[in-house]
Amino acid sequence: MPRFYCPLPLAPGLLVDLPDTVAHHLHVVRQQAGAQLTLFNGQGGQYRATLQDVGKRRASARVDAFEDVEVELRYAITLAQALPEASKMDWIIEKAVELGVAAVDPLAAQRCVTRLSGERLDKRHAHWQAIIVAASEQSGRNRLATLAPLEEVGKWLSRPAAAPRILLSPRGTQTLATWGAAHGAQDVVLMVGPEGGFSPAEEDAAIAAGALPLTMGPRILRTETAGLAALATLQALWGAM
Repeated sequence: MPRFYCPLPLAPGLLVDLPDTVAHHLHVVRQQAGAQLTLFNGQGGQYRATLQDVGKRRASARVDAFEDVEVELRYAITLAQALPEASKMDWIIEKAVELGVAAVDPLAAQRCVTRLSGERLDKRHAHWQAIIVAASEQSGRNRLATLAPLEEVGKWLSRPAAAPRILLSPRGTQTLATWGAAHGAQDVVLMVGPEGGFSPAEEDAAIAAGALPLTMGPRILRTETAGLAALATLQALWGAM
């Protein structure tokens, strides 16, 4: 049944007004009162609900039952992704969420072609957040990945790392697969450069800050491929649940 993110307190028996975006979607697809929905608020688990009424700008649903369903990884992977060109970031975030990433840290690197600031950055950040919501609804996730503010690489590296940082780089002497097979499942941060990769100075700074340089194998992957391939590799080694 259709799944929707509803950032409200949810409990069986409650009648809730659904978010405007959800109401608009239900109106467009011509859902009628009595339709069954699944709602989640990002606090864990999901709720079966019944649509009570729907209009152009408003819809409400009765929460029927809680379902203790989780599909999260047992380890948290953060994707620290340097901004790629055009709309590639949209695709990267969508697919990373589908693959179970716990957080996305957008980075402004020296070789980034895309430069964002001010109102344009605010709009893009809101757009990325909406992509996280939509991808979570589609993929069955009941918790939203965290989206950090855009940050310059050096400033980001100066902050204490929440988990070991892995720098995906051709200069690594070991592959991610080899490293992952030798280590148990654990929280990690994957650093992915923009087109052309991180600059030598940025890579040196990352390694000096404790990042471990690893490769994805003998081929050079595009920025929109590397992080997703790394996510899939670690899940294959450590398990997807």
